[in-house]
Amino acid sequence: MAAVVWLVAGVLLAAAEMLTGDLTLLMLGAAALGTAGVSAAADTSLVVDAIVFGVISAILFLGVRPMLRRRFGTPPPIPTNVDALTGKSALVLQEVSAHSGRVKLGGEEWTARPMNADESYEPGTTVYVMRIDGATAVVWKGP
Repeated sequence: MAAVVWLVAGVLLAAAEMLTGDLTLLMLGAAALGTAGVSAAADTSLVVDAIVFGVISAILFLGVRPMLRRRFGTPPPIPTNVDALTGKSALVLQEVSAHSGRVKLGGEEWTARPMNADESYEPGTTVYVMRIDGATAVVWKGP
């Protein structure tokens, strides 16, 4: 009977993992399934089941979970959206100064300001996007 309880707990914990995505409940679910197997095969007592569950959980948390997080928890290697604009070149359309300016960046017009507030860039100048601050491109002409 204890094996059935461990089996149900393991399936429920593994299913609940879909709501969190942290791999914590998945490790506990796998430990519960392992304990269900040991309990069914050896017909152990509740105390032994608890010890088996603790050992399997520790092994999964210390050994398997960090490896899975490294493998599946990293951001995509290719920057997308606004992150992909850093380092791109832009053409100044209206004078870029500390308080105003427009650049053409990737086929779109963006408001812009210089990286150094005391600089200004004339129309027709090519600048480089250093970062995106809200809806404003922070640009620099370069050396």
